Amino acid sequence: MKLRTIFTLLVVAIALGLVSFWVGQQSYSWLPPQASAESKLVDNLFSFLVTLGTFIFLGVTVAVLYTVLVHRVGRYDMSDGPPIEGNVTLEVVWTVIPVLLVVWIAVYSYQTYDRMAVHGPMELVHLHNPMGMEPAYAANLEGGEVVEPIEVHSRQWAWEFRYPEQNVTSAELHLPVDRRVRLALQSEDVIHGFYIPAFRLKQDIIPGKTIDFEFTPIREGIYRLRDSQYSGTYFAAMQTDVVVQSPAEYQQWLAQAASQPPQSSANRADYEYKLAAKKRINAGWKSVPPAPAPVVNYPAQDGRA
Repeated sequence: MKLRTIFTLLVVAIALGLVSFWVGQQSYSWLPPQASAESKLVDNLFSFLVTLGTFIFLGVTVAVLYTVLVHRVGRYDMSDGPPIEGNVTLEVVWTVIPVLLVVWIAVYSYQTYDRMAVHGPMELVHLHNPMGMEPAYAANLEGGEVVEPIEVHSRQWAWEFRYPEQNVTSAELHLPVDRRVRLALQSEDVIHGFYIPAFRLKQDIIPGKTIDFEFTPIREGIYRLRDSQYSGTYFAAMQTDVVVQSPAEYQQWLAQAASQPPQSSANRADYEYKLAAKKRINAGWKSVPPAPAPVVNYPAQDGRA
């Protein structure tokens, strides 16, 4: 009887494991396309957590249903249940297993973020330049050199990107595909968050600090850069496009942008602020005026800013 019970539990565990693994694989489709090498690291971690969570959820659900359907008393049985004392073995098992799972999740999560080299605000302020952080595993996929550092300037509420070697400024971030990109993140006022959902990347930008940030785009297309930190009234309007191009198209874009005279780019926050002032809307709270729209060689295209 004991062997039969063990065999039954083993079969149920294997079935739940297979279902949980399938659900974990489906979780990849719940997220935006993988547009950077780092996104693979994050998606693998997310799939692992979904698989583990599904197994625990199904296991608890099956156990509860089995108990309710098989071990319920008769309709008119009003007697007390048998006096059962604590089971030391059971208590040890249901204590040790969760502890091991939490440690497993913590180690896996730490390894993922360590390889991505994402720095937190406290780390940047107190540790200044932490050593030993391993950059994400995907370097240049075609053997090219690391792209020159691109300066990212954030302010309330606009993004501006500078390409020093070509003396180009842009309201959009243009990047070559399959090349290691190095950004120098700077904030001119408050804490901002550099966040590209399709890249699974988010880095806090601390005023007074220049934060080096690296990643590798692996998929051509147009993606969205957002401010992930609440930086004031119009922070939701602090968005722009990230355009990932082939290396040849990227160099062509740099040459084209360098030939254009500086001009003011569209700025959604500035537009909304002036519109509210024109309509004399009193929202009930004070707001600082947005910084002037960035003057760049390459403004945001089609009003996408």
